[in-house]
Amino acid sequence: MTATPGGTRAKLLWTLATIGVALLAMTGWVDGLGEDYAERAFGRALVTFAAARTLNGVISVAQGTEVAVEPAGVGVIFSLGQILDPINDLVERFSTVMLVATSSLGLQNVLLDITGWWGTSALLLVAGALLLVALWWPGGDSGKTTGVAMRGLLIAVFLRFAVPLLIIGSNLVFDNFLAAEQSAAVAALEATSAEIESANEELSPPPAPDDSIVDRFSNWLDQSLDSLDVEARMEALGERVSKATEHIINLIVIFVFQTIIMPLLFLWLLAEGLKAIARRSAGIG
Repeated sequence: MTATPGGTRAKLLWTLATIGVALLAMTGWVDGLGEDYAERAFGRALVTFAAARTLNGVISVAQGTEVAVEPAGVGVIFSLGQILDPINDLVERFSTVMLVATSSLGLQNVLLDITGWWGTSALLLVAGALLLVALWWPGGDSGKTTGVAMRGLLIAVFLRFAVPLLIIGSNLVFDNFLAAEQSAAVAALEATSAEIESANEELSPPPAPDDSIVDRFSNWLDQSLDSLDVEARMEALGERVSKATEHIINLIVIFVFQTIIMPLLFLWLLAEGLKAIARRSAGIG
């Protein structure tokens, strides 16, 4: 069988592509880049998970804190629990989401080690060698063997490079569109935790002393003046908690998108791309 010029060009392209993916597999450049991105993503997830657990712990401690003041003899009770109730359940769910996201990123690291294993690279090299033989062996079988060899190479390419490519792609999207928002949200959660903890310490009632009449009168004056400050502080804390709720929702969206939606999307795109290449190359021989 005499190859047409178009067929010869296609063979040359497949040959160059086969050599290229073999070199990528042997050098480990894609794996190194994927490992770097995976470590950074895992570190970000751990920091965010730690911020969520810290906030959850601070809220749990502060839930039962109440402060009672009696300005002008009128009792007023301020409760941190009432302010923190709206965010408490959300923080617990957020902690669960971050645990799943961190586990997903850890699984990606494990899969990255598997795809970078020498056996996976050897499979790719064998598939590439078989394709080159099928393409250039004199007196081939009209493309039947070549088509099988191409599909075998494409499967090997998918197994070898799917995980590092999805990690690289997901993190490139994160770095360009989501990193700044994630950093700001984590900083806001840490600030909220610090403010709740500070408020809890300041508003926790001290042990009741054996006050004299003078001390009681002094306490009455202090409470009359401080009640306004306490109320203002509680209002400010309520606003901070409300903003923290928005940040938590944003972080949930970011990590679900990065650790679940984006990997699945990249896997689908890679698989569809390889299928399209296989269909377009049918009949080369």
